[in-house]
Amino acid sequence: MSDLRGLSPASAAVPAAPPGPGALAPASESFAVLVPAFDEATNMPDLFAELAQTFRSHGIDGEVIVVDDGSGDGTLEAAREAATAAGLERVQFLRHRINRGKTSAIVTGARATDAEVLVLFDADLQHSTEEIPRFLEKLDSGLDVVTGRKVGKYDKQIVSGIYNGLAGRLFDVPVRDMNSMKAFRREVLDDLQLREDWHRYLVVLAHWKGWKIGEIDIELLPRRHGESKYGGHGRIVVGMLDLVAVWFQLAFSRKPLMFFGVTGLGLLGLGGVVGLVAVWFRVVQGAGFRPLLNLVILLVLLGGLLFVAGLIGELVAGLRAEVDELRRDLRHDRRT
Repeated sequence: MSDLRGLSPASAAVPAAPPGPGALAPASESFAVLVPAFDEATNMPDLFAELAQTFRSHGIDGEVIVVDDGSGDGTLEAAREAATAAGLERVQFLRHRINRGKTSAIVTGARATDAEVLVLFDADLQHSTEEIPRFLEKLDSGLDVVTGRKVGKYDKQIVSGIYNGLAGRLFDVPVRDMNSMKAFRREVLDDLQLREDWHRYLVVLAHWKGWKIGEIDIELLPRRHGESKYGGHGRIVVGMLDLVAVWFQLAFSRKPLMFFGVTGLGLLGLGGVVGLVAVWFRVVQGAGFRPLLNLVILLVLLGGLLFVAGLIGELVAGLRAEVDELRRDLRHDRRT
């Protein structure tokens, strides 16, 4: 669990008139900027100064939630000082005792606010705060998730292109960049179960759940201070493995018997064919061939185990569906 410390009270505001039946309130009326931060103390003064300038120049008043993800450089203290200097009052400062990753930081920040729209903004300022009003405006066009497509040349462009290309082909997502700045309605996040490092698949999971997805072109700016926290070849390997894990979950989580059962039956059938060949060798040729007998036993055992695993998976899928339904009922009860 995260520590919720230094929560600043929200400034008083006159509530807006409720929207008509079936209508959505403008995104700018209730939004929060989620800022996961790990060792980003040097970027805090610029971040808050520019957020304050953007809010004033566009006449918007969102909440800012900084989640210090186990930093060791005084990020949280720097954020408090920068928020005070910028004159921002609707700010929450949250902290993880240890580094738990960006996905966990996003979930922690989202749980701390009642805002209807969440804007994911990195603390490294590689995107301009002036993009925030554009994302809010795009959401108002009827979308549930808006993601930014990085334009121009930038580091890791080849790796990013390969990842986005594979994800696009596997999941048929109607956007071209899935790991950039995002804005989404909080119902989207409530509808998803994000595992560690699955923030990069938020768009994929939302699309699979039927939410409306869109994108806008945004510029990727050079990092001003500090070093990237997402470099190294290890990240590429983890990303590819997660890609396979997400694909498998989306493809077979609802019907696990389609994978395990079909594979198991296929192996059982192959075992039967090999068994007939072994019998033919014994009866017609008059000679036994023990490796074939061993192969029959192996195929039958593996096929049976996989089929049973599929049946167990069906039971787990049924329980998961019931749990998801309970979650939806609980969220509905809290809101009513």
